Amino acid sequence: MPTTHSARGSFQQLLLFAFLLITALLVGVALRSLFQYDALMTQSRNAASRALALSGGAQSLAERSAAMERAARQSLVLNDAVLRRRFNDAARDANEVVGKLVDNGLPPSSIDAWRAQLGVIEGLMNGPSDTALTRESTMALQFRDLDGLNTNIAQQAQFLIETGNNALAQRIENAGRRLMRQVVAASGLAVTLALAFGIWLARPFKRIERAIVGLGQNRLDEPIDIRGPADVRRVSQQLEWLRLRLTELDADKARFLRHVSHELKTPLAALREGVSLLEDGVTGALNPAQREVAQILQQNTVALQGQIEALLRFNAAAFEARELRRERTQLLGLVEEQIDAQRLQWQSQGLKVRAEGEPLTVTVDPVKLGTAIANLLSNAIRFSARGGTITIVVSSAPGLACIDINDAGPGIAPEDRDRIFEPFYRGERQPEHAVKGTGIGLSIVQEYIAAHGGHISLLPSGPGARFRIELPRSN
Repeated sequence: MPTTHSARGSFQQLLLFAFLLITALLVGVALRSLFQYDALMTQSRNAASRALALSGGAQSLAERSAAMERAARQSLVLNDAVLRRRFNDAARDANEVVGKLVDNGLPPSSIDAWRAQLGVIEGLMNGPSDTALTRESTMALQFRDLDGLNTNIAQQAQFLIETGNNALAQRIENAGRRLMRQVVAASGLAVTLALAFGIWLARPFKRIERAIVGLGQNRLDEPIDIRGPADVRRVSQQLEWLRLRLTELDADKARFLRHVSHELKTPLAALREGVSLLEDGVTGALNPAQREVAQILQQNTVALQGQIEALLRFNAAAFEARELRRERTQLLGLVEEQIDAQRLQWQSQGLKVRAEGEPLTVTVDPVKLGTAIANLLSNAIRFSARGGTITIVVSSAPGLACIDINDAGPGIAPEDRDRIFEPFYRGERQPEHAVKGTGIGLSIVQEYIAAHGGHISLLPSGPGARFRIELPRSN
């Protein structure tokens, strides 16, 4: 058996590569989606922290402002150093709060106004004691203005929070659309790759299937050379080895049959001649019993010679079936030629033969296909009852050209239907007063039709035998 060396990967390796490629594509999309999800989660946490800082800062600023107002006004009225320190501590805390608000995106202009207002208030904290009450009244008005600035800062903080939330929602929506497009694109690409790899990897197996069918149909003249992965190449090499081996065996069989037939014909001819001499009384007169024995011998030698010649014809037909000379042929015209060629035979039986159907043209070997039709017509004439009608119909089916031959005979016995195409098999229902057939006509028909890539079948009976030839139509 031949061996082969190939640098290409095996079918298993290519299939694994295709699987890994598609998996890597889908995993890549999944990882990208995960990264986008992590980024969005980080942005969401940052936005939440910022919103908490802004809202908390605005609330804390309002509280610090209230504490400053209480401490400042009481300090002016009571001239208490402890209350003054409380005011200073609250002012310092408030400044830290507004600094954090600026860090979280609050516009500096608002903070500058607030700090300027705080500076005015701090200025009112200093002065002679006899003006304390007047400054306290003025300070109350300034703190109302500071409360207005606090409200404005709180509104700006709320606006920043809402703006950030809307931007985050928009980013999430955009990311969702991008993710959907990526998933759809990756899925489409994965399906395309899977189909492409599937078709590419399946093509060698279709060629292997055709090669095996060709071997089964005895088309041994077509070399088998299938390109593909290393293991497919090995199968191709093995099929080619099998084809060559079958060719050798077929040739050996043909040589054996020719040799045996030739070796048998010579002694058989001598035996037949000897029996003829005995019947003619050359060696002396024969009594009735001897003459009967001589007649039996003569009949059997004639039958044996006919079988040997039939065997040679079948062997020649099987060999010639592989050598087709195809040409464009009009089927209905070919059928009519065979009907005219056997006109004397069917007219002598009082039969009618009718050809009908579509004017189909196919590329076939007209000689061999004509022989197949002639054999079927000859069988139909032999088995049809006197006065009957034989019909040959040419029709088309998807991708096929069909020839139906219907005779006017008794039909095929059920027990014979599975064996009628076997060489030298003669069915049970033989016509009376007809020369016994050799049983190779239908076998030759099957060889010729199979050589064309077609098929012959026996259709359900009724009435008579109905054979159908199916031939592939060329475009």
